Amino acid sequence: MKSEYANSLPDGWDRFSRFFFALGDTTRQQILLLFEPGEEICVNDIARLFKISRPAISHHLKILRNAELLVSEKRGKEVYYRVNHDHCAEVMRVVREFMVAKAPPAPLAASAFR
Repeated sequence: MKSEYANSLPDGWDRFSRFFFALGDTTRQQILLLFEPGEEICVNDIARLFKISRPAISHHLKILRNAELLVSEKRGKEVYYRVNHDHCAEVMRVVREFMVAKAPPAPLAASAFR
């Protein structure tokens, strides 16, 4: 048992709770999946695609932005969003490295004993 994790998270994991919380909602997942690589979409165009209110979409966008999954830029009266691929990749890289480092050794293949 790794009881030290009951008191604190591994280095660099403090920002991950927002990341995974943001991904825990189907609407937010759908919003992320809208984007083509490198594409920027304004909030009005995103809101038109959903059957929920624009304020509800804005709330979901705020959560995604606060979790650094999206970045935004205001141009005139419009706010444009794009996926923060670098941050998403970094979070997944750190989690993967942690999981690989903590994984038990793979059993030897049966052919190794022949």
